[in-house]
Amino acid sequence: MSKSISDTASSITETFIQRTTESGAWDARAKRSMPGGDTRAASYYTPHPAYMARGEGCFLYDRDENAYIDFLNNYTSLIHGHAHPATVSAIQEQAVRGTVLGSAAEATVEHAEMLCARVPSFESVRYCNSGTEATLLAMRAARAYTGKDLIVKMDGGYHGSHDYVQVNIQSQTAEDGLPRRTLSSRGVPEAVLEGMLVAPFNDLDALQDLLRANSGKVAGIILEPALGAGGVEPEAGYLAGVRQLADSHDALLIFDEIMTFRQDLGGFQAAAGVTPDLTSIAKFIGGGLPLAAFGGRGEIMAPFDPTHPQTIPHNGTFNGNNITMAAGLATMKEFGAEQVVRINELGQRLRNGLNSAFQSAGVRVRAVGSGSIIRLHWHDGTARTASDAAAAQEKAQELPKLLHLEMMNRGIFSAPRCQFAISTPMSENEVDAAVDAMAQSLDTVRPYVESHVPHLAHG
Repeated sequence: MSKSISDTASSITETFIQRTTESGAWDARAKRSMPGGDTRAASYYTPHPAYMARGEGCFLYDRDENAYIDFLNNYTSLIHGHAHPATVSAIQEQAVRGTVLGSAAEATVEHAEMLCARVPSFESVRYCNSGTEATLLAMRAARAYTGKDLIVKMDGGYHGSHDYVQVNIQSQTAEDGLPRRTLSSRGVPEAVLEGMLVAPFNDLDALQDLLRANSGKVAGIILEPALGAGGVEPEAGYLAGVRQLADSHDALLIFDEIMTFRQDLGGFQAAAGVTPDLTSIAKFIGGGLPLAAFGGRGEIMAPFDPTHPQTIPHNGTFNGNNITMAAGLATMKEFGAEQVVRINELGQRLRNGLNSAFQSAGVRVRAVGSGSIIRLHWHDGTARTASDAAAAQEKAQELPKLLHLEMMNRGIFSAPRCQFAISTPMSENEVDAAVDAMAQSLDTVRPYVESHVPHLAHG
């Protein structure tokens, strides 16, 4: 039994190492100057990451000239894939005029007008360079507007890397009952816990109890409308219920749509028919360059005006820089309602295809989510909370890692956490190729499933 486990993992890993010898050499070199060999924890996987040399449309090519269909899209930020002609042209045209001119720019105005026209909650918007900044500033705006300090976040919710959201990013699966507030990283001061409260996703009763227990102290509730960008979908009526509870307790509702914004022309909020007070967005709005935004009701955003009597200072050397805004504007113009519908349909085709592959292979794994983002649940039931999803992944042990690596061996590039995203250059051919690769990969990992995680095997 142990031999089949060892042979499966070793074979998959050895195949990857042999396919990516150049990447292995670069990884060894990188580790001499960077902890772990890279500068993004989310990009890490063993035995080493593939070093990508170039991208064209929905394809990537690594240093060893292996080709991959790119279902990562730099964690959903490349809505049009790589080197999209309109975006490349906009970058080139702006580059010869200057990358950042240190003053106001027409492209920023046009970009802001487009966002305000699309996003239901956006009456006014400000720009920054990362999703981390966008959630930080949205929370600051809520505190400033309400004059209160506490922010409620969801257990298992991710909102970037600033201190105040390093709370319960990893759900505590070993504990029963309501989630206990815990810091998710060393180096974050304990004092952060004094400003944050935690509630389980999809549990209106728990949220109501939390708000009542802290009556008059809560400035805002921040959540991804689909937790984990679709890992856990909101139950019917949940988002509307959160909206109602926020109103009844004089708190602002903040949607983190950094990943879910692609789900509809106006974001997940437009599809759900629930309008928050503030929203943070990022990813594809910069056309593959660093850009994020936060916005909301005019009176909440007004203090970011430097002439406001109680102004909230907001600076950043590269905020709204010319070349990023040009790239973002060109990209947004190419992403209309027709493109949204098409990639969402391809997303559903991929979900259906993956689920058919799991069923045929007799493996209790399920593709979930909505729109153009697909996540895997490591059981065939329903996950209501982050704790449900995390517990199932823990019980799956090394299976997610093995499947990710074997899919790479078969030319499919996705997030190491087995998340897939559709880009506009994709067609049914690429989606079906991913399904075929999954079917073949499941056949390869079958000995591991039967020997090490038999609860995931049917029959």
